[in-house]
Order: sequence, then structure tokens, then C-alpha cells
Amino acid sequence: MNHILFISGGELVLVMLLALLFFGSKAIPDIAKTLGKGLREFRKATNEIKREINEHTSDIKKDINEVKSTVDRETYKMKHELDEVSSAVDKETNQIKRELDDASSLDEKDSENEKKRIEDYPED
Repeated sequence: MNHILFISGGELVLVMLLALLFFGSKAIPDIAKTLGKGLREFRKATNEIKREINEHTSDIKKDINEVKSTVDRETYKMKHELDEVSSAVDKETNQIKRELDDASSLDEKDSENEKKRIEDYPED
């Protein structure tokens, strides 16, 4: 089924016949010419508006891309710095764990030595 702007073929023929009867056969070409010029002007205005919008949005896109690259660069720097801090914290944590393990093993040795001393020389 052929529909042009929600008008079927039969309705389109009826509208054309009514236009022919109402305006006459001599006025129809002038009306079509005027409609063609109107559509051409409308299309020209539409294209000009599109062009202006594209010009203005290209500046905005450029600004957005600059901001995005700045944010990306700063984010990368912050991530790198955070990784450095995290690495330093991990090193310090491992150092503290080793020191605690060493101190704990010394405490255990001292405890064992004290127990041996008590066993070897019991106080009566």
C-alpha cells in the first residue's frame, strides 16, 4: 500500500482533481513552481541552520576533547602517584611484619631459655 504523508493513492488523486477544478489547468503549473521555490528555500534555510549548528558544535567538541585529555592526563598522574604510595606502604608493611616476626621469635627463644633455666635450676 502506497502512503505519502498518511494519504493513500486514491485520496491523492482526489486532491489533485479538486485542485484542478478549483484552480484551473493554467494556474496549476504556477502553483507547482511556487511550491518548488518554497521547498527549495526551506531546504536552503535548513542546510544553513545545520551548517551553523555544526560550526558551533565543532568548537564545543574541541573544548570537550581538550578537557577530556586534561582529565585523562591528570588521572594517569594521580594513578601513578597512588601506585608509588601503595608500593611504599607495602614495603613498610612488609618491613614491620619482618621485625615483628623477628621480635616474636626472639621472645619465644627467651621463653624457652627461661623455661630451661627454671627446669635446670629449680628454686626450692
